Amino acid sequence: MVKKIAVGVVLALVLAVGIYRITAKTESVMTVERTFNAPVDKVWHTWNDPELMKQWWSPKDYTAPVIKNDLRVGGKFLLSMRSPKGEMFWNTGTYKDIVPNKRIIAQMSFSDENGKVVTGKDIKVPGEWPDEITVKVEFRETGGKTRVQVTEVGIPMVMGLFARMGWNQQFDKFEKLL
Repeated sequence: MVKKIAVGVVLALVLAVGIYRITAKTESVMTVERTFNAPVDKVWHTWNDPELMKQWWSPKDYTAPVIKNDLRVGGKFLLSMRSPKGEMFWNTGTYKDIVPNKRIIAQMSFSDENGKVVTGKDIKVPGEWPDEITVKVEFRETGGKTRVQVTEVGIPMVMGLFARMGWNQQFDKFEKLL
C-alpha cells in the first residue's frame, strides 16, 4: 500500500514538473476586460495621464512611484512597480498604434530603471519570457459606460492566471480612481 502511494506521488510530481516546463515555454494570449461607469474620454485620460497612472498602475499592495508616458506613435513609456518588500520591477515600451478614445497598441519589455531593455531570459519572473510582448488596449463606450479590454500577446502560459489577477487588481484601483 505504501509503495503504491509513493509511486503515485512520484508520478504526480513528474507530471507537475512536465506541465510546468511546457507552460513555462509556451507563449499565450491573455485577455481581461472591465466595464467602468464613466465616459470614454474620462477613462482615456485616467488611463494615460502619468500622475493618475501612478495611482492605479500595479497590483494590490504595490505602488508605481515612477511613470513616464509619451503617448504618441513611436513614443516611449517607462513603468515601475514597487512590491510591499521594496523590490522594484520596470517595464518599458514603444507605442505602435494609437486611436484616441479607441485603441492603444504597444510593444512592452522588462527593463531597468533607465528604460534599458532586460532580455526575457534575464528576468526573475516565472516562465520563459520573450524579449517583448504586444499589449493591446481597446476602449468602447456604450450608454455612458466604458469597456476596457487588455490583451497581452506573448506572455508565458504559466503566467496567464497571474497576469489576469494582476490586471483585475489594477482595474479595482482604476475604478476607485474614476
